[in-house]
Formats: sequence, structure tokens, C-alpha cells
Amino acid sequence: MKILILTNYANGLWLFRKELLLAFLEEGHTVYVSLPPDENVDKLRSLRCGGRAVRIIETPFERRGNNPARDLKLFLDYRRLLKQYQPGAVLTYTIKPNLYGGLACRLGHVPYLCNVTGLGTAIEDGGALSRILLRFYKISMKKAERVFFQNAKNREFMNRHGIAVHNSGLLPGSGVNLCEHTFSPYPPETEGIIFLAVIRIMRDKGIDEYLEAARVMVRRQAETDVQIRFWLAGEYEEESRAQYEPVIRELEDSGIIRYFGHIDNVGEVMAQSHVIVHPSYHEGLSNVLLEAAACGRPVLASRISGCVETFCEGESGFGFAIKSADALVQAMEKVLALSGEERERMGRAGRKWVEDHFDRNIVLQAYRDELAGL
Repeated sequence: MKILILTNYANGLWLFRKELLLAFLEEGHTVYVSLPPDENVDKLRSLRCGGRAVRIIETPFERRGNNPARDLKLFLDYRRLLKQYQPGAVLTYTIKPNLYGGLACRLGHVPYLCNVTGLGTAIEDGGALSRILLRFYKISMKKAERVFFQNAKNREFMNRHGIAVHNSGLLPGSGVNLCEHTFSPYPPETEGIIFLAVIRIMRDKGIDEYLEAARVMVRRQAETDVQIRFWLAGEYEEESRAQYEPVIRELEDSGIIRYFGHIDNVGEVMAQSHVIVHPSYHEGLSNVLLEAAACGRPVLASRISGCVETFCEGESGFGFAIKSADALVQAMEKVLALSGEERERMGRAGRKWVEDHFDRNIVLQAYRDELAGL
């Protein structure tokens, strides 16, 4: 079968779905991937199995823009790809591929599977744009073979609005590769306790709250015997760079945080850390938290769907209210009040939780089953 995958970001596909692509190649399928070009595309080109390789189709578009003319061009590009490659199945990920790719498949009578990796701010904030998008989702996904959601609350929300009522499914996010993301022994705390946030630098990922919590905790540590450090890894969203780059540079210069930028070896940095922080405003299901738990680290996470499923409150992590630096500070103080042995036990409990519920093979099998039905 020819399988066409529509997505908006090469590195996301590489980090969280390369096993799926390799499984398709191993089973003899021809795999095409349509996505905007960037420096990560060559990673996908390197995927090979049995003489077969992933075939890249560079399809430029704005991931976050809402220019009608450019979005119409994306829809027409998808229509052209369907006619040119005549896939037996199309897999769509993220908002624009789901909407425009789903509609193109519906109109072209091509079987398609959608994956809603998160609702996004435009829908969750309500208003006129939210109503327009929900109507668009209802149209574009009506004839999908399956619409996968990554948490139950997102599915219930969309079902209430008449979207994917009879063709929805639930996945454990993207799952986590437990062989690649191995358990790492808890590091010594002799030189202090390291909090790490792995997030894209943008408001909706909670960067403001994390930076403010770091400022507060560094001021307070002078009153205690506990030495704490704050690490940050993740790339800037271009529309947020001008706002946050000077702030982060200032905090680096003052010694409050250590900023790694974009890194491919996130697991190595997690292994050196003691607690992983994820203050996001909305998630489909957080891959960062899954990988943190797989590594064996306790987590502090926003108390929202897409995060709370990844840990057990009080056993492998603590939740806190979103958009509140004060709530994050309180969660940090709570985990610091534990002994090192208790923090280590929380990390081990997190590893056991993802082993039992979030193995990536669950996701692979769900897609195999759907394709077999075609």
C-alpha cells in the first residue's frame, strides 16, 4: 500500500513516530511524508528498512498563520498530492494537516486517519474563531476511517460539538519507546537539585510561569540550606523570539537559569536532572512527561488533561494550577520537602506507570489494525 503522511514538523515525526514509519516500511508499504522543509527533514530521509526509504515531499506552509490565501494553497497542494501519488491511505497529524488534508481526502474519496494531538489555543479560548474551526473540523473529519484523540477530555469536547461522534478512537498519546528511553539511576544531590523544563519557548507552554518560579525560588534559597538550579531546553517559536530571547539571556547572565536551546539528546539532560517541570496550558498528551517518567524522574505538571494522565498524584509527581507561578512555586516547595530517597521512589513509580500504560507499541498496533481494515 502507498501511505501518505501529512504533518507540520519533521522533528516531531522523528521523535515520536519514527517507529511507526519503520513498521510501515518493514511491512512492505511505500511511505511518503509531506511536510514543510527545515533542518530536521534529513533525519526522516535516513529512515530505511529492507531497501525501502521514507520519501519526502516538501510542502511549505505556515504552521501557525491564518492567512486564507496561503491556507487555500495548502488545501490545493494536498489535492494535487492525492492525485499525483494516489495513496491507499493518508495519515494526518496536527491542526492544518487534519483540517485541510482531511477535507482533501474526503473530497477525493481517499481513506484517511486523523490524529488530534491537541486542540490548541484558538479552540480552547472560545469565540468566533473557535466556532469556525469546530465547524471546519466537523466537515473535514466526518468521513475519516478513524479520528484518534490523545486524551479523553479532548475527545469528549469534540464529540459534544458533533465531531467524530461515530469514528473516534483514543490513543495513549504517541506512547513512549521504552527501549530508547531507558531508566536512568537517580543522580546524587550533593551539588544541588536540578529542575528541568523541556518546552518550546512560547506563552502557551508556560514559559512565563517557569521563569518567574525560577526567580522566586532562587531568591528564597538564600534562606535555606537547599541548593537548587534551573535548566531550560527547547527552541524558540519564531513569533515569540523577540519577546523571550532578551529575558532568557538576562536570566542566564544572572545565573538563575541555564539554557540549552534546542537539543536532540534530551534524554541525556533529563538523566542529569532531578525533577522535570511541565507548565503547559494545553496538551494532547505530553511526550515530555512520558519521557521524564520513562527516565525515572518525578514530575511537576499542569493539572490539565494531557498532563495528569502521565503521572499518579503524590506517587510519581505533583500537579499544579495552570497560568500560576505561585502554584508552580508551591509544587516545587512540596517536592523539595521530600527526602532524596522519596524523590527517587517517585521516579521509579513513574517508570512503572508508563511501562504499564504508555508503551509505544500500543500506538503502532492501533494503526496496524486500522490499515488492516482497509
